[in-house]
Amino acid sequence: MSKSWLFLSAAIGLELVGTLSLKLSDGLSRPGLVLLVFCAYAASFSFLGQALRQIEVGIAYAIWSGVGTALIALVGIFYFHESLSWFKSLSLLLIIAGVIGLNLSGR
Repeated sequence: MSKSWLFLSAAIGLELVGTLSLKLSDGLSRPGLVLLVFCAYAASFSFLGQALRQIEVGIAYAIWSGVGTALIALVGIFYFHESLSWFKSLSLLLIIAGVIGLNLSGR
């Protein structure tokens, strides 16, 4: 795995931290979590910028946003006990399939 893919993975992880912190901040009313939101997103964009040195922007952004979206949806389902329907499951699978397809098209 090249350094750019590690940067992209870190960007996705930090996006996940930022979004979870946003949820837990109770409408941005908990200052510590609000600070974590801003720091996590800033670091995520920084790592995404580093990944873009080697990875095409369309592919990197699709992976960053698609994987982040799928992971947050799964966290919502399993941690926050949000609903899971067949349509939501299908939609998550389509996101994952789209990310895989874009990644394979870049080769």
